[in-house]
Order: sequence, then C-alpha cells, then structure tokens
Amino acid sequence: MDIDVCRAQELTAADRTAWTTLQSKAPLHGMPQMANPFLAPEFALAVGQCRSGVRIAVLRDGPGGEPAAFFPYQRTPAGVGRAIGLGLSDCQGLVHEAGFRWDAQALLAACGLAVWEFDHLAEGQQPFERFATASFPSPVIDVADGWEACVARMRERSPKGTRVRLAKERRLGRAAGEISYVHDERDPAMLRTLMAWKSAQYRRTGRSDRFAHPWITRLVEQLFHTRTDSFNGQLSVLYAGGRPVAAHFGLRTDHVLSCWFPAYDPAFAKYSPGVVLHMRMAQGAADGSVSYLDLGRGRGEYKDSLKTREMSVSEGWVTRRHPVAVAHRALRAPVRALRNSVVSRPELYGSADRLLKRVGRLRTAVRPNP
Repeated sequence: MDIDVCRAQELTAADRTAWTTLQSKAPLHGMPQMANPFLAPEFALAVGQCRSGVRIAVLRDGPGGEPAAFFPYQRTPAGVGRAIGLGLSDCQGLVHEAGFRWDAQALLAACGLAVWEFDHLAEGQQPFERFATASFPSPVIDVADGWEACVARMRERSPKGTRVRLAKERRLGRAAGEISYVHDERDPAMLRTLMAWKSAQYRRTGRSDRFAHPWITRLVEQLFHTRTDSFNGQLSVLYAGGRPVAAHFGLRTDHVLSCWFPAYDPAFAKYSPGVVLHMRMAQGAADGSVSYLDLGRGRGEYKDSLKTREMSVSEGWVTRRHPVAVAHRALRAPVRALRNSVVSRPELYGSADRLLKRVGRLRTAVRPNP
C-alpha cells in the first residue's frame, strides 16, 4: 500500500473523480454513510480554503496505482490530527472501495500524526472503531421509496404525531397566508437571513454563536455556491404569505441530504415552521435521487418526531505511542465526558438547557439583535 499526502488544493482532478466514484458506489456495497456530503471532496476543499492544516491522504494499491481510499483530516504542526471540520461535520472517516482494509496506526504514522480525534465516525470503519469511546444515535428520514412510503413509516412510529405534523402547515397557512416552498433557493440574501436567524437562536438559547466566527460564515457561503454533478450546498426556504418563515442550509450528494443549519422566524414559533419545513424538505428529497435525510447526532424533539430510523456514529481518538497523543487526550477527555454525561441524562440536560436559556436572555438583553 502506497500513501501520498497532499494539501487539499493539490488534489488532482483525476483523484477527485476517483473519490466521487467511490462515494457514488458506496451504497451499492452496503456502505450508505460513506455517500455523506461531509465525506465528499468538495467539503474537504472548501474547508481547506478556510482553514490551515487540511490534508488529504491518498491510499493507492502501489506506487502510481489507482486510488483505493481517501483520508481527509486536519493537523497542527505538533502532529495533533482532527477529523476534517471537527465540530461542524456530521460524518467522518476514510472513504474507500469495498473490501478495503487498513491499519489505523500505520495510517497515522504515514500522515505524521500522533493522534486523530473524531466525533461523528461513520459505521463500518472497523480499524477506527476499535478506538471509539462512545457511540450515539443519528436519526434519519428515509425517502428512497417515495414520499407516501416515508409518511407511512412516520405513521407507524407515531400515528397521532404524524397527523399533527401534517396539520401544522394548514394552521400556518390560515394564520400567515398561502404557503410556498423552494427546495433549492439560490438567492444569497436568503442565506444571509438564515444565518442571522441562526445567530439569534444561538444567542437566545445561550449557545456559542458559530456565525460569530468569520471562517464558518465564509465556509457556508462557499459551499452555498458549490455545485457539481454529485454535490451541492442546498438552501431550502418555507414562505407564508410571501414572507420567509423558516429556512435550512445543508449539503447534498446523489444519495444523502445532510441537515445542517435550520432556523425560523421566532414570530411564527407557535406554528412549528421548522417541522413544516423539514416535512417539505423530505418530500422534495423523495422526488429526487436522495435516499435519506441525515438529521445529525444530537438531541432534538423535532428529530425524534420526524425520524423513521437511526444510524450510529462514534467518537474517540486513534492514538500512537507518543507524548503529544497522551497530552491531547488528557486535555480533551474530561470535557467530552462531562458533555456526554449531561446530554445523556434528561434530568441534567433539562437543567443545563434552562440555565443556558437564562444566560441567553441576559445576553440578548445586554446586546440586542441587530
């Protein structure tokens, strides 16, 4: 096995094509998560233009051979490696051909890494999975069999809840005017509206505002304008009476729509516009080639109400015998353990959520929304 490492922008057109081909074939080989847009070359290239330290390891059958796998990652000069877009990406790992095997620690050595940290490792990455410290459900909306089959699955899980969700759009229409929906909105001004809504939501709920980081804003804007035959950044918008009431920006490949940044106008909160939007998104995806919507790891009442099943993602560290690896894990492990303990226990999560919202109210009182 021959391993070449390059910067993201140095990846050849031939290798990009080979990477995309591996992704497109993955569902046929029982590896649907590998078709996730967060594992696409377009995402790696976009992150590489916004952040330093992005590298791509190309694993070949031999010197000059055809690519068998691609491993995107970020690294520091000290050799600390992270999954590309760690903290933002909802699917991580090595994109590879069917039946491919690799040694995780040997791969890290070839990449000059002492440690590689992940928090959304895709299923089926056995060489990495043995280093996982925890696994988490990632809810999914299946649409491969069409919209009617999707609704039937929702009704099987929650007959009353599905009726309520389908009725929400009618309630919103009666209150705010005729409902319209754009599955792939191309107006950049609407993207800016979504980011403003999301920033306000982060502040209102006491969370860290991701869009306060200029590089994240640049990344989202760049992905919005990225459109290839197999990948695009997709902005979906729900309108009522000609006014935008909810929007979502995510990433799409031929098989997967990854849900990423949803938000809505708080003035319409009692009509659950976010749920209405996701129902429309699922219906729109069912009319195309997408197999499922990945709602992403994490708690959320709307996720529980919409999902038709769950996948699994893992977090952990691949480490080599190196002092940098020991130090990095010692610093990060307590933070992760505390966060996971709070999120996994309803009584702790509820208290923490209420505290964050109180902090958010104080924050917005001191610094009003622009």
